[in-house]
Amino acid sequence: MTTVDTGVVSSVDNGVLHVLINRPASMNAVTTATLDAIAESFEAHSENPEVRAAVLTGAGRAFCTGADIAGLDLSAAPSAATIDAANRVTATIRAFPHPVVGAVRGAAAGVGVSLALACDLTVASESSYFLLAFTRIGLMPDGGATALVAASVGRARAMGLALLAERLPADEAKQAGLIAQVYADDQFDAEVDSLLGRLAAGPASALRATKDAINAATLTQLDFAFERERAGQLALLEAPDFIEGVAAFQNKRSPKFIR
Repeated sequence: MTTVDTGVVSSVDNGVLHVLINRPASMNAVTTATLDAIAESFEAHSENPEVRAAVLTGAGRAFCTGADIAGLDLSAAPSAATIDAANRVTATIRAFPHPVVGAVRGAAAGVGVSLALACDLTVASESSYFLLAFTRIGLMPDGGATALVAASVGRARAMGLALLAERLPADEAKQAGLIAQVYADDQFDAEVDSLLGRLAAGPASALRATKDAINAATLTQLDFAFERERAGQLALLEAPDFIEGVAAFQNKRSPKFIR
């Protein structure tokens, strides 16, 4: 087992690469370093002959609640580092040569939605939910979310989720086609283990070819989305509404947007 001090734990067991976001005190809110460590965990095992499937999950009560803005210094110059790191994770999971399961327990919010949907099979516990919370702090979705969500549920539903920033319960997410399956809370771990066992025992070459073909057919806009999101987010990071949105979050009050 390899423990990374950036809040990521990775291990290989029975043919499965386990990548755990291990920042439960912050509900697995991620930093740039955390995102880079997730990508590095997949990159380090992309050619490991012992690996035949992978899973990305979070420790504790949440999958990932987005970027860690609790202590963000609003006086600092905007940086694309976290955006680039999120894009790196999504691109790395897409390129990983084996099926990746996104195992969502609890909240998947902000870039946590991007991480979950970057996976090939996204499953959730019945009490989980998905929330594109970006506009609540004056930002837009990133990490490829504008392409990943639209590819899963279509333009109309994607617009609603992104513009209104309303939470989508796991059952509704499955009905909408955003995720593959929902499991009962008390059976979640066992069901995920069973799914991973099936994938690890499957025909690796056929699974890889299938993954690549479906991604090529459905994620044609992903690389363009990375570029659009990066440009748009950098502009928004300099806008007064973002400063107000983060200040409101940090002070636990409602924001008063002006633009």
